Amino acid sequence: MSEAANIVADPARQENVTRILDCAERLFRHYGYSKTNVADIARELGMSPANIYRFFASKVEIHQAVCGRMLGASYQQAYEISRLPISAEERLRRYVQAQHKMTLETMLDEQKVHEMVIVALERDWGVIDKHVDRIHDLLADVIREGIKAGEFRKQDPVIASRCFGATTLILCHPQMVAQCLAKTNRAMPEDLIEFAIRALK
Repeated sequence: MSEAANIVADPARQENVTRILDCAERLFRHYGYSKTNVADIARELGMSPANIYRFFASKVEIHQAVCGRMLGASYQQAYEISRLPISAEERLRRYVQAQHKMTLETMLDEQKVHEMVIVALERDWGVIDKHVDRIHDLLADVIREGIKAGEFRKQDPVIASRCFGATTLILCHPQMVAQCLAKTNRAMPEDLIEFAIRALK
């Protein structure tokens, strides 16, 4: 395990890790993941590849960390919406709308970013599964509150959160969103969101 896999306590080390990830993400976005290597990142930063390897064991690990940051931004957005002082129904609606918008703008608007995300999904990294679990936990909390408030019928909030996530996945999964953008025989986002919310009632 590389040193970057552990919690970085030294501010100077954390600064180096952040610089590497910022640079890697910038190059991945500009040239694409497959056309960027560790030597490119090192050259851009004015350091040797060996110095990069002090913090990350491989290009794959750098990619994992970059994708982890992107997923972290997605989770933070979901968390903030889940804590809004509005009805559970409206929080779920805003959550899916925001995730769909982020997928369109952040992951699909730039083809190189899309490639980076697809590589992560195809490798089925643990970071993706962990993100999905954390999102399901947030949704379960919102649904639980909705049940308590009488907005939703009595049901297992954990199972309900997974079903809600599966129903709206087509609006948040980069590959599915990309494939459905030009299709005219697919449900509209707002219709699918309302359908998923009605299922909880």
